[in-house]
Amino acid sequence: MKRLADKVALVTGGSRGIGAGIVRALVAEGARVAFTYLQATEQAQALVTDIERAGGSALALQADTAQPAQVQAALRTIVGHFGRLDILVNNAGINLVSPVDEAAPDEEALAQLWRVNTWGTAQTVRAALPHLSAGGRIITIGSLANIRTPFPGLGDYAASKGALAAYTRAWARDLAPRRITVNILQPGLIETDMTAAATDLRQLIPLERFGTAQEVGEVVAFLASDAARYITGATLNVDGGLSI
Repeated sequence: MKRLADKVALVTGGSRGIGAGIVRALVAEGARVAFTYLQATEQAQALVTDIERAGGSALALQADTAQPAQVQAALRTIVGHFGRLDILVNNAGINLVSPVDEAAPDEEALAQLWRVNTWGTAQTVRAALPHLSAGGRIITIGSLANIRTPFPGLGDYAASKGALAAYTRAWARDLAPRRITVNILQPGLIETDMTAAATDLRQLIPLERFGTAQEVGEVVAFLASDAARYITGATLNVDGGLSI
């Protein structure tokens, strides 16, 4: 029997990249998966089609993580469609390079970074909790930038993701009475459209390659499974040894 049979998951920002890898990994383990997307409508529908052709179940919903009302509406649709929610994966996020000594930083872009990466994630968790079953799972995708800064300009991005690690520890304590586990993954350099031009960074990785979205997804699927029922409040680096 598949490890996540009869479970229902929500993955925010799941239409492409790491998010799509997570969606596919959860479906492969038997979960019915809803995912949100912002603008990549064609990619989202293509992912649903691929999953359904293979016999899986997926639902794509357009929702902006920075807008709580849209997330709440998506959650109502998910529960109405699937009847429950067992797993929440907070993957939606944006990147920004902005050195602290930048002469004219883009203040709106900085504000949006925090609205999506940090505040949006916290509000998504709060919105999901009334629907999340006892013994459920909350898994957040952070960043290795929280503990290692390989190049300049990552301060704001790293801080927005580092806050999620702090939230994870606190939420794990808050939700332990409901047996809801809360963990965070910090991917290193993963093959996506954003890292395609960064081949020179491979030399920094002990395993001498970028990770894949599938590999991140497989770790998420493990944490979502019963095998990880005694893991909570943990920060797990998925980075090929980059953090060593």
